[in-house]
Amino acid sequence: MKGEARDAELWGLLFLRAPPPLPRGEEVKIVWRMTGEGPLRVRATLADGTAAKPAWGPEEHGGSSWRRPGQEWGTGFVFPKRGCWKVELTRTRGSGHVWLSVK
Repeated sequence: MKGEARDAELWGLLFLRAPPPLPRGEEVKIVWRMTGEGPLRVRATLADGTAAKPAWGPEEHGGSSWRRPGQEWGTGFVFPKRGCWKVELTRTRGSGHVWLSVK
């Protein structure tokens, strides 16, 4: 999926056992590629303020066969509630977000 970004380009690759929407209460691996500069920070929130902290990551990857612009990181999230989650990614230079539906 391509994210919306400012001063960067953002891509996310979901690792799922079934097609979206994402499962609630189960760990979901997401690999990110993002241009820009600096370390990556990731947060996920619902409109009501509920947050899903990464179960792990972001972990920088040295390389892979997934070809998109920017550096690559992996994250694992467990989304505790159903809804439309905004996942925001920020670097020193560059920021962006994607929307994920959780059932």
